[in-house]
Amino acid sequence: PGVAYRLWEEAATAGLPPFDPPEILEADLSPLLLDCALWGVGDPAMLNWLDPPPKAALDEAQMRLHDLGAIDDENRPTEHGRAIARLPLPPRLAHMLVEAAWMGFAEIAAQAAVLLSERGLGGPDVDLERRLERWRSERGKRAEAARGLAKQWTKLLPASQPSPRKEGGLSGAIALAYPDRIARRRDASGEYWLSVGGRGYRLDPAHPLAKEEWLAVADIQGSAQGALILSAVAIDFATIEALYGDRIESGAHATFDPATGGVKTESGRRLGAITLSKGQDAKADPLAISAALLEGVRVHGTALLPWSDASQRLRERAAWAGVAGLSDADLADSLDQWLAPLLVGKRRLSDIDSGVLHNALLGLIGWDGQQKVERLAPPHFTSPAGTTHAIDYGAEAGPTVELRVQALFGVAEHPVIGANRVPLVLSLTSPAARPIQTTRDLPGFWKGSWADVAKDMRGRYPRHNWPDDPAAAVASLKTKKKQGL
Repeated sequence: PGVAYRLWEEAATAGLPPFDPPEILEADLSPLLLDCALWGVGDPAMLNWLDPPPKAALDEAQMRLHDLGAIDDENRPTEHGRAIARLPLPPRLAHMLVEAAWMGFAEIAAQAAVLLSERGLGGPDVDLERRLERWRSERGKRAEAARGLAKQWTKLLPASQPSPRKEGGLSGAIALAYPDRIARRRDASGEYWLSVGGRGYRLDPAHPLAKEEWLAVADIQGSAQGALILSAVAIDFATIEALYGDRIESGAHATFDPATGGVKTESGRRLGAITLSKGQDAKADPLAISAALLEGVRVHGTALLPWSDASQRLRERAAWAGVAGLSDADLADSLDQWLAPLLVGKRRLSDIDSGVLHNALLGLIGWDGQQKVERLAPPHFTSPAGTTHAIDYGAEAGPTVELRVQALFGVAEHPVIGANRVPLVLSLTSPAARPIQTTRDLPGFWKGSWADVAKDMRGRYPRHNWPDDPAAAVASLKTKKKQGL
């Protein structure tokens, strides 16, 4: 009993989830994965979770920890990873502090960590340099406490080098924490940016940072391409090159083009997804082309593949029958198993034979899965008139069959499928294939509105038989003359 105050429009209530999702399903799992590595658990799936962490999120966290040098190829913690774990910070920021201490700019890195950890500190400006200057001049209790926190974190770090290196400073610190978010301007206005990690970012073109060539980006909002930059700092390429020169690749490079479903190859210098300089078109290694195609499907989804109608129906039937392995998530998790072998020697996804793709799906569910699908989700419905009709398992109303109503004369019980005897949705049509009725209760239709439908049909299609008692009539698509009536 009591009063509940709703802080949103009433119309939005229906679209809200009943409860907030568990944090483990939405959070960055890098700290969790590092803790598991320190405990000696290389695969978190071995643990008993109330809510198992999503595999995609674990894979992303694993890749991030590898990039930070916190774990090795066998997911064991490195010495750097242990140093990171000793700091009371997320792995990205802890890595930034440890690396900055070795390079000689621990103090400003600690300030950057506080700036990114304490929401609103130094104001809401996107430019972290401005926020840092504003925070340094503030004299309030919160600002003083934050400065004290930065000093505490600095004391936890190893001794700095005798002289700071030139790639220090706020921009260098942010680039250390978020190497995948270093971004380059893509257009003259500065609205669109491309990150080293391959994601597209957006920035208000009226902001002064829009005039910069490079940004070290810290906070973004949105998960799709074109995420909004919330905080960043200008960085020069000399600093980027000093920090990540070993990651700049030269030579032929293969990239996936989602518009064509193919691979482009070009020579030049690249830092992640950013092309620094271009050369002439070049022939890339066939393995690199296959890897680019596989990554393209991983990023843009399996809908890019040339699925046949039979394959789409098989996936819908398997989903309805409860046979795991063919959902979008399942296919994405097992791309290396079933898709990678099909990409050898291919340059476009359209080069894959649709029949081979279909066989790959059958292989994923195996013989037992195929038999279960056939038993619980038959592909066709055969009417008493001898006609065969595909069952649409992707229909919004449920498994649906469209057929002429005359093909069901003589049927006294509604057709059902599956172990739970689920009624088929019957989409009944006239001899001209015009819709008459959609029903899950055929006997009820015969006893109910059929009399009115039959009266209308006799006027429209007088050459066909429209019996008063269709449940006792003979199913046939022939005219009365051909039936001898």
